[in-house]
Parts: sequence; structure tokens; C-alpha cells
Amino acid sequence: MNNKHLFDYILSIADNSLILGQRLGELCGHGPTLETDIAGTNISLDLIGQCRNYYQYAAKIQGKGKNEDDLAFLRLEREYKNVLLVEQPNEHFGFVMGRQYLFDVFHLLFMTQMLNSKDETLAAIAKKAIKEVSYHKRFSGDWVKRLGDGSPESKAKMQEAIDDLWTYTDELFDMTEADNAMVNEGIGVDVLKLKEIYYREVSELLEEANLTVPESKYFTRGGKKGIHSEHMGYLLAELQYMQRTYPNMEW
Repeated sequence: MNNKHLFDYILSIADNSLILGQRLGELCGHGPTLETDIAGTNISLDLIGQCRNYYQYAAKIQGKGKNEDDLAFLRLEREYKNVLLVEQPNEHFGFVMGRQYLFDVFHLLFMTQMLNSKDETLAAIAKKAIKEVSYHKRFSGDWVKRLGDGSPESKAKMQEAIDDLWTYTDELFDMTEADNAMVNEGIGVDVLKLKEIYYREVSELLEEANLTVPESKYFTRGGKKGIHSEHMGYLLAELQYMQRTYPNMEW
């Protein structure tokens, strides 16, 4: 087995959780209600906890004496392999819930398949995290329905969010060299097989929420190859500030 492919594969999974967790963390203290604010912060902590497990394993696989903090905080922008969806900014609450739901549906499908990985560590991480991810999807999905089926203003904002974010969903199913290698080894998940299920499930919930399923066939991609949106640099500047200002700090 090629350890470089395994290392890259683990990073791509971890980076999604790290960057989305950072985005949610930005909202701490800004939720529409105290209960919702705490729930969002807890989801952020769940994602950060998951990525810690991945980064610890990736550091071990890499074998260069680095630790989880090095991998999380000290890479250059082009070295992060998260999808573009998770790095999109917090435009408004409907946007936050739309972004979360569109990722959560994929994340739960992915984790369910990861339980069958021949890599015992990845399977164990999935087993530990799957209840959290299931809750995340239920929480975000409920909010999409509440906002979509709510007031004219909430419906308009939720539709705006879905329309804007839809262009980033297809990248979830891109297969990189590392993805293909890990699928062949029985370690990774063939995300192409999840695509039809994903869009069917998302479309059904949007229709239930009285929202229109976007018909656009244009999709933006690049994050999995390290080519990010203009928002990523600003996010990393905040994420990495403490570690770069005070080198070798341990959390």
C-alpha cells in the first residue's frame, strides 16, 4: 500500500471537518437563540474532535515527527484538500444551515460506508463519529424545513442559500488519485456511488420544505486539488494565527 495515498486521503477527510468546524466556530455567541447558538457550537466541537483523530493518524502514517497541530495549523493554503462547500462564509443563518445540511447528507452517507473500511483506525473513527454526524444532519435538515416553510423572508433567504451553494455540491463526488487508490485497497469510499442517493435525499427534503431544487448544471470545483476560493485565505489567517504567532504551542 502507498502510504502517501493513505496520508493524502486522510487529510482530505480531516480538512473538511476542520474548515467547517472553523466556520461554525465563528458563529459562537451569534446564534438566533441561545439553544441554537449552543447547538451550533457543539457541532463545531464535534467536527474539530473528528479531525483531531484523523490528523493524529495522518501524522503517524507520515512518520516525519509532526503532530496533529502541525497538520491542522501549519500548512499552506494549497496544501488543504477540503471541498469548496465547507469554506464558504457565513452570509446569514439560512446560508449557514443550508451549507451544513448539504454537507451533512454527504457526510453521513460517507461515514456509513467508512464503517466497512479495511483500515481499522478509519473504521473506528467512523464508528465513534457516526452518531454525531447523524445528529448534525437532523439538526440542519430541521432548520432548512423550518426556514423554507416559514415566513416569506425566511423562505427567500433559505432559497437564496440553496441556489448559491448548489454549485459546490458536485465536487463532493470527485475522485482524486488518492481516492481511487484507497477504494482499490478496500480502505476508502467510492463517493461516486453515493451521488444519486445524495441528490435524491436532498431534493426530497427541499421539496418538503417548499423550496425549489436548483436546476443549474454548472458546478464549481477545485478544493480537493488545493485550488480554493478567495475566502480560504482569510479563514486560514484566523485559524492559524495563534500557532504561527506562538510556535510550538500545545493546546
